[in-house]
Amino acid sequence: MPGPAGLFRTPADRLAAAGQVLVVATMLMFETSIYIAQAVINIYKAAIMMTGMQLRAARALLGLDQRRLAELAGVSVPTIQRMEASPGTVRGVVDSLTRVIEALDRAGVELIGDNAQSLAGGRGVRLKEPAPPQS
Repeated sequence: MPGPAGLFRTPADRLAAAGQVLVVATMLMFETSIYIAQAVINIYKAAIMMTGMQLRAARALLGLDQRRLAELAGVSVPTIQRMEASPGTVRGVVDSLTRVIEALDRAGVELIGDNAQSLAGGRGVRLKEPAPPQS
């Protein structure tokens, strides 16, 4: 039982309190691990399903030009230009796609795929249905 000023009187009390702290710490680690794993999965999914239109919109929301996004992502400006010009899903080197997605994520933008939920809960815009292909 806790004694005066929150001190524990016996070793058994201290052990019980330490056990409770360990349980809480383990739960927090597990929840954090799940959140991190979900974030990694979301980045991977976004890299696979990102459209050129999404990339242009994300860059516009952040007020970045192509040069600045390329710097943040560690890719070339022509890479950003090719990605943005892609009709439909962006095709390219997975490492480059991942770098761009991660740079957008660090800057505060979450890309959301069709029928996917947003984990962030911040403000944003979303198309009601996929836009028709541009010719």
